[in-house]
Amino acid sequence: MDAITKAFYQERPDAAHVAERVAFGTSGHRGSSIKRTFNQDHIYAITQAVVDYRRQADYQGPLFLGFDTHALSRSAWECALQVLAANNVPVFVEKGHGYTATPLVSHAILQHNRPLRQEVNNSGWADGLIITPSHNPPEDGGIKYNPHHGGPAETDITSWIELRANAYLLRKLTDVPIVPVEQALGHAQQYDFTAHYVAQLSDVVDMGTIQQANLTLGVDPMGGTALPVWQAIVAHYKLNLNVVNTTVDAEFAFMPPDHDGKIRMDCSSPAAMANLLKIKDQFDIAFGNDPDADRHGIVDANGLMNPNHFLAVCIDYLITHRPEWVASLKIGKTLVSSSMIDRVVASHGRELYEVPVGFKWFVDGLHEGWLAFGGEESAGASLLTRDGNAWSTDKDGIVLCLLAAEIMAVTGKTPSEYYRTLTERFGEPFYKRVDTPCSPEQKAAFKNLSAESVTETSLAGDPITAVLVNAPGNGAAIGGIKVTTENGWFAARPSGTESLYKVYAESFKGEQHLDELIENATSLLATVLK
Repeated sequence: MDAITKAFYQERPDAAHVAERVAFGTSGHRGSSIKRTFNQDHIYAITQAVVDYRRQADYQGPLFLGFDTHALSRSAWECALQVLAANNVPVFVEKGHGYTATPLVSHAILQHNRPLRQEVNNSGWADGLIITPSHNPPEDGGIKYNPHHGGPAETDITSWIELRANAYLLRKLTDVPIVPVEQALGHAQQYDFTAHYVAQLSDVVDMGTIQQANLTLGVDPMGGTALPVWQAIVAHYKLNLNVVNTTVDAEFAFMPPDHDGKIRMDCSSPAAMANLLKIKDQFDIAFGNDPDADRHGIVDANGLMNPNHFLAVCIDYLITHRPEWVASLKIGKTLVSSSMIDRVVASHGRELYEVPVGFKWFVDGLHEGWLAFGGEESAGASLLTRDGNAWSTDKDGIVLCLLAAEIMAVTGKTPSEYYRTLTERFGEPFYKRVDTPCSPEQKAAFKNLSAESVTETSLAGDPITAVLVNAPGNGAAIGGIKVTTENGWFAARPSGTESLYKVYAESFKGEQHLDELIENATSLLATVLK
C-alpha cells in the first residue's frame, strides 16, 4: 500500500484529460491514485467546491467529516480538513480522530438540523463529507457529499460541485487555501458519533426485545468502520453478540477473494462473506457490513440471504409491526429490485414508490417523513424511526442487521424462514443480473430509448404490460429501459464506469423462464440499440 499512498501525494491529475477529472457517480467521486483519478489534488478541489456550495446555500453550521478504513481514506480526510480549516469552516470529527461510518454521519446531520427545520433560513444547517469508496478494493479511494438532509447529494448539487472542482484543477489549485495538517487537526472539534448513535438505536429498532430474546448473534465488520459501533452496541445493550473479526488492516489481507478473484468487501457476496459463512452454525443469526457500514449482509442457517429477499422480509415485517406508522406512508424500492416487494406492498394496501437505481432517490421521502422504508437491490436500505421520524437518510447497514435480529426475536423465524412464508403466499421469484459488452454508440443509444422503441407485444411467452424509461414513483429517467409482464420483467442500463450494460431480470415461473427472459431481452436490446 506504500505505492498507493505515495501516488496519492505525488501524482498530479491533469484536468485537460477527461479521465483524470472529478466525476461524481451514484455514490460520489471514486478512483485510483495510481491512475490519477483519486489524488490529493482531487480532494483539495472537491473540498473547496463544497465550501463554495456551503457559502452559496448559506450553511453556517458544522460540517461532519468522516472516513473509513481504506488505505487512502485517512490521507484524504487530512487533505479535506486542511481546506476546511483554511476556510474557517466549523468541522466535527470522530472522537480521537477515529474513522466514522456513513450512517453515523447521516444521523448526526439530521440530529443537528432537526430543531432548525422550522427556521425561516438555513444559516445554521450542518452537512457532511465522508471519505470512502464503500466496498471497493483496498487500493481505491472515494469521497461523497451529504448536504443538510443527511443523504447523498442530488445530481444538481454534485454537478455543481464537480464543475467547480474541475475548474480548480484546471487552475492548478492556485486559488484553493490550504493550512498545514497539524493546524487543521487543531481546528477540528471532536464529536462522539458512536455514543450518540448507539444510545438512540431503540428509537428505530426494538432493542429491548432483542435483549430479552438472548439470541446468539455474530457480526463481521469486515475490517471497516462498523467495528467500534458493534463493540459499543455490545457494551451498551449487553447483547449475546460476538464480533468475530476485530482486525483493521488497510490491505484487507484477511478477506477471501470475491467471485472474480479481487479483494472486495461486499457483504452481499457469498464469496466475500466466506469467513462468516464458515462459522454460521455457531449463531442464531449473523451479520456483515462493508467498510463504511452502509450495506448489510444477513446470514442464518440457510446461508447468506439474497438482498432482494431480505428487503421483502423487512417490508412485510415493518408494515405489520410498526403500529405508530400511518397507513399513508409509502414503501420505496429501486426498479431493479424484486417484484416480490411489489406483491408484498400491494397485499397490505400500501403505495409503492419505485425509483431509478441510486439511494439518493429515497432521501426526500425519508427526510420529510412520507417514505417509511427505502431499499435497493445492492443491500442498502434505511427506514423511519418507530414513531415515524427520519433516522438516517443514507443507507444504514448496522440498523438493517439489528432489524434482522428484531424480526427473529419477535417472530421466532430466521429471515430466510420468514421469506419462505412470503414465497408460499406470493410465489417464488428467480432473479439474475447479466453484464454484456457495450460500445460507446450503444451507451449513447440508451439515452434515446422511449416506450415506443419496443415494438414487440410479448416477452418470454407473456404479453408485455409496460415499457418504462422513467420510474413510476417519481418520473425520473431510468437511464435505460424496463419491460414488464405479469410473470416477469427485465431492466437494462449502461454501466457508468465500464464498457458494458447490465441486464436485470426476474421470473415468477422458474429458472427456465428466467433464461428465456434474458435471451429475449438480449435480442430486443440488440435491435433497439442499433
